[in-house]
Amino acid sequence: MEPVAVTAGAAGLAWGVLADRIAARWPAHEDGSVRPADWRTVVVAAAGGLGSALLVDRFRAETDSLVFLGLVVVALVLLFATDLDQRLLPDVITFPLVGYALVGFVAGLGPFVRTPDDLLWASIAGIGLPAILYLVSIPFGAGAIGIGDLKLLFGMALVVGAPRTLATVVVGAIAAAVGIAILIALRRITLKSYVPYGPFLIAGAMWAMLAVRPG
Repeated sequence: MEPVAVTAGAAGLAWGVLADRIAARWPAHEDGSVRPADWRTVVVAAAGGLGSALLVDRFRAETDSLVFLGLVVVALVLLFATDLDQRLLPDVITFPLVGYALVGFVAGLGPFVRTPDDLLWASIAGIGLPAILYLVSIPFGAGAIGIGDLKLLFGMALVVGAPRTLATVVVGAIAAAVGIAILIALRRITLKSYVPYGPFLIAGAMWAMLAVRPG
């Protein structure tokens, strides 16, 4: 990995720590409490560092894509933090992501959604996959998947395109299965515990954007 990517990773790690501290305060907790730094701080910092390093490593020669996706990564890290802390993906971040993706398409900034056909299929994926996930979740009861997760998935579909949206869902599901199995084995949760899906979905989105170059 190039030194510039390592530097970006260090900056991303710092943003992860800051994002965790923001999430501990915003949106404000009903009881006014502020969570001290804990394991979530470490996890969010690692996500920020790894995401930023991979971003620069993959797109350092593509300035437009680097800047465009850089802001997406910043937003995803903050969403990762808020969902871990409060089981919440704020609309104030997920809704603007849709408009941001459309502006990026019109301006030709994104590396994944380039043509009108790309945008059409991304829109279909952004509507169809959340609808399927919602229907599948119904037998498991209210809260099995959050509406915020579905909003995020729609916005991310417009950023990464249809194939990577499917990859986001698949990788997110695998990450959730592995993560929950580990937590159960460690007796941190039980089969009846609620575990937010957003962090796993965000991990899938990060992988879809950064693990491989655009085809």
